[in-house]
Amino acid sequence: MAKAEPSGQGQAMWGGRFSAKPADLMQAINVSIGFDKRLAPQDLAGSRAHAAMLKAQGVISAEDEAAIQGGLSRIEAEIAEGTFPFRGEYEDIHMNVEARLRELIGPAAGRLHTARSRNDQVALDFRMWVREACHRTAGQLQALQQALVAQAETHADTLMPGFTHLQPAQPVTFGHHLMAYVEMFGRDASRFTDAAARMNECPLGAAALAGSPFPIDRHATAKALGFDRPTANSLDSVSSRDFALEALAAGAICATHLSRLAEEIVIWMTPQFGFIALSDAFTTGSSIMPQKKNPDAAELVRAKAGRMLAAFTQLTVVMKGLPLAYSKDMQEDKVPTFEAFDVLDLSLGAMTGMVADLTPNAARMAAAAGAGFSTATDLADWLVRTLDMPFRDAHHITGAAVKRAEQLACDLADLPLDEMKALDPRIGSGVYEVLTPAASVASRKSYGGAAPDQVRAQVARWKDFLK
Repeated sequence: MAKAEPSGQGQAMWGGRFSAKPADLMQAINVSIGFDKRLAPQDLAGSRAHAAMLKAQGVISAEDEAAIQGGLSRIEAEIAEGTFPFRGEYEDIHMNVEARLRELIGPAAGRLHTARSRNDQVALDFRMWVREACHRTAGQLQALQQALVAQAETHADTLMPGFTHLQPAQPVTFGHHLMAYVEMFGRDASRFTDAAARMNECPLGAAALAGSPFPIDRHATAKALGFDRPTANSLDSVSSRDFALEALAAGAICATHLSRLAEEIVIWMTPQFGFIALSDAFTTGSSIMPQKKNPDAAELVRAKAGRMLAAFTQLTVVMKGLPLAYSKDMQEDKVPTFEAFDVLDLSLGAMTGMVADLTPNAARMAAAAGAGFSTATDLADWLVRTLDMPFRDAHHITGAAVKRAEQLACDLADLPLDEMKALDPRIGSGVYEVLTPAASVASRKSYGGAAPDQVRAQVARWKDFLK
């Protein structure tokens, strides 16, 4: 019986094991070129480094290496020009590049795959892509921090209410409030930087799962590709995606912080608060209500946190039960990761723009800073400092003062002295010096506190760090 000839280009790439092309449904579920073509720059870089190493180690000839490098340069140019023929029959970016290389330089292209597998190839490309994404995101976070610091410096003295349970708690300043987010985003940036450092080991040379019998130099390829070292276990090299999971976890935390700030922007823009205004650049109108100015950009940033959290969950579920080493399940690692960083890129850009754009209503904030008996704690502290009263006793008297002020429909600062003395006869007129929001804020001079001088000190620290 005559031997059947391969009838599908994609299947032909596998050599003699298969005699027929895959079913259409198999092709549809298996193909990944539609999304993993993003990895073309990383794939080309890895191939260049691998070819150079093979030549240096005497595994391939100088002539073949030169042909391979020339072909890869032509492919790079075609991709840049938009003329590269991305073809579904070749399944993914790696096989597309290899097939095109063979068309350009002939049989020498086949030598490029010596001592490597698609398993370590995709692990390398994806790791490089995620590493770059982490560094890029850290830079975007620093840009957001700079916008926050600039606003905080301008508004270090701008009074506003500080909240717990979204109830007025103690006066702070707008600058102090914004600097809280500078700290959060600073930790986010460090998580991405740490993740990039932790993943900076090169899997190239692990081959399919067991390493290579060829005399390859994995330290050389690791160095050429900007890694600190090669990975130390070939099984782990091709089967691990915790570097992507860690990046997505950092992204999910960052998105949560972005969502919190976005929520505050939405609240602050309501007429009931009226703390800030955004320009037309970051707001939209209503199709039916002409008075509306909607904080759509903030709302969308708030919503996109869900997609970040979903991406982390999705990849976790993909990886949770996989035996070593590689399984095709892992092809599902890229779409959620690519999408997550697309979302994060957009969200960070939008938030940076909104922070730089917003204009606080200082008068409205200052008026609200004293609402809800926000200086009650200052009264308790004064009783402790001035009358040497135990704090629990001071807390009780202050509570009674608040109750009496409620009955008289006045603020603590307006409660008559005789009412104060009825609670403790030792209370004198000096108590009123601490019962204004400005005095309350000025007194919070502990490190990291709300006093304007402390805010300016933190602004200076971060400006120096973010240079």
